[in-house]
Amino acid sequence: MASTPPIDIPALLKRIPLFSELSAADIERIARYTRDRHIARGEVLFQRGDQPHGFYFVVSGQVKLAFSSPQGTEKVVEIIGPMQSFGEAVMFMNKPYPVFAEALTETALIHVGQAVVSELIDQDPSFAHKLLAGMSIRLHGLIQDVETYSLRSSIQRVIGYLLQVADSDSPCEIDLPTSKQVIASRLNLTPETLSRIFHDLSESGLISVHGKHITLHDPARLARHQV
Repeated sequence: MASTPPIDIPALLKRIPLFSELSAADIERIARYTRDRHIARGEVLFQRGDQPHGFYFVVSGQVKLAFSSPQGTEKVVEIIGPMQSFGEAVMFMNKPYPVFAEALTETALIHVGQAVVSELIDQDPSFAHKLLAGMSIRLHGLIQDVETYSLRSSIQRVIGYLLQVADSDSPCEIDLPTSKQVIASRLNLTPETLSRIFHDLSESGLISVHGKHITLHDPARLARHQV
């Protein structure tokens, strides 16, 4: 991968909601325990079973968190995009990572060391509350995922995903943020099932699919099709 300019870590830290209310002196202190990373598409950031020493924040690109079964089947647990963090909870459990992290595109991120986070928790209760709030939101999202997989059909999951990405009630065009194989795993589907559903929705005139480019002709009608 071509060389990239270094990240301005203090400036970036100020943009992270978790650190937004900290003083300039605290930001500089955190920066001393923070390192930037640039990883290529397909590069593994950490393996399942590795010991965490902090948490990560994505500056640009995408990272998938996943695990593999003994049979080699991969399950994508979460896709982390720009301005999102991951690894906070397991950092405090003193246990190894339960998933592996792999870059889906060329990705720039920073790693904030556990020691400085622990110091901030001890000195600033509001910082601890923010950290807990962020982890609670992540947990709530994962619970919603389990509910979706358990109670919604395959086609309902796909339609829900398309509407979430589009975020529009009017006809629109979207580009899938990652490969169909990763999206299928994220939705707890096989790639073949996802392709069949895309085909069926296209035959119904609800969407048009050209590779990763998808046109939603009538999102309101598509939403009704989800019920």
